[in-house]
Amino acid sequence: MLARSTAFKNSFSTVKMLQDREEDFGKQAMDNNQNDEQTSTLPVSSEPATTRIRPWGTVTILEHGERYKINRIEVKPGEHISTQMHYHRSEHWIVVAGTAKVVCSGKETILMQKQSTYVPMNTPHRVENPGVIPLVMIEVQNGEYLGEDDITRFDEESDD
Repeated sequence: MLARSTAFKNSFSTVKMLQDREEDFGKQAMDNNQNDEQTSTLPVSSEPATTRIRPWGTVTILEHGERYKINRIEVKPGEHISTQMHYHRSEHWIVVAGTAKVVCSGKETILMQKQSTYVPMNTPHRVENPGVIPLVMIEVQNGEYLGEDDITRFDEESDD
């Protein structure tokens, strides 16, 4: 009986010691995170979201920094953005709702909710909404220059 009691006390002590270590580790991690937040030098926009209305839908700028921009893009059913290309940025599109028909360098791909694609620099691309509900995507732009004048638009092909 004494051996059992001692074993119980030892295991209780071990559990208590592990809990204390875990608590100390958690406090240390929080302190490190606070230090990271205080020493961050990357400029991030704190402006409210800006939404631009287009004939095909909307573009809302969610966040932007020196070399990235995050947009929420909504494309109306049956609509598409123009075929375009960028010299100074790449894009990553993540489908949040609806269905996207992506045309990248002439190759068509269908993306559903939770799927994504990468659009490299210097690559003609466009996205269409072939569905009956709005297509909602998150777009992450990365590059040395993210200005609106880095868009080369291509003539639309006739549907006839």
